[in-house]
Amino acid sequence: MSGVRKGLSPPSLEVPIRDLLFRVFASTRPENASAVPYVIVHGIGVSHRYSSPLHDTLAAEADVYSVDLPGFGGLPKPKRDLTIEEMAGALGEALDAIGVKDAVLIGHSMGTQWVVELALQRPDLASSVVVIGPVTDDRHRSVLAQSAALGIDTLGEPPIANAIIFTDYLRSGPVWYSTQLRHMLAYRLEDKVGDLAVPLLVMRGGKDPIAGTEWCRRVRDSAPRGSLVLVPGHHHVVQYTAPRAVASAITSLVTTV
Repeated sequence: MSGVRKGLSPPSLEVPIRDLLFRVFASTRPENASAVPYVIVHGIGVSHRYSSPLHDTLAAEADVYSVDLPGFGGLPKPKRDLTIEEMAGALGEALDAIGVKDAVLIGHSMGTQWVVELALQRPDLASSVVVIGPVTDDRHRSVLAQSAALGIDTLGEPPIANAIIFTDYLRSGPVWYSTQLRHMLAYRLEDKVGDLAVPLLVMRGGKDPIAGTEWCRRVRDSAPRGSLVLVPGHHHVVQYTAPRAVASAITSLVTTV
């Protein structure tokens, strides 16, 4: 693990795991030592940047770690394909390297698959799991359908959010994006959550065309201890457009567990 990079807020740490490189943005304070930490994982093609408002909101009460996964956010592309299971396993090792455990694992979009898989592989790392805009809704399990839903969502997101997302898409590149998209479409989240040993919170923006209401209800109902929160008036990137509402729902989950 390299040292903290100066001049960034929050500071970032680069964490090598064999041939993979993770980047972790950490907001930590001594007074938060007894609080449950949060780990935020982005979706396909993007980086920590579109979850920064949520990160900052949660950091007022606890330690928060936002992760850039290998091949995303300008990090080097892996020289080999990585399944969801392999990415989650390596993410667990990265969290071990920085001493994070018993955390609230928060994933957005494809990040929901990585955090659920991580909680299944490494229950010691998860106190609960939060999936925001979970994928893949069974209405969109093809490249064409997923692209159409993404296009519709883009029309409802603020321009600044779209600028962040599409800049990150360019940094990720079409080859790595397409490689991971194949895994995203094949992963059956609704089956996986049934084996979770910790509480699951499902969240969606009320106008999210990518993660529909019925789909989110199925994911909730498939988990042993699932709950669902809708944030009216918002779209897929609800953690960017409504960070306080999302953070409030997450902290309520923590206090009731």
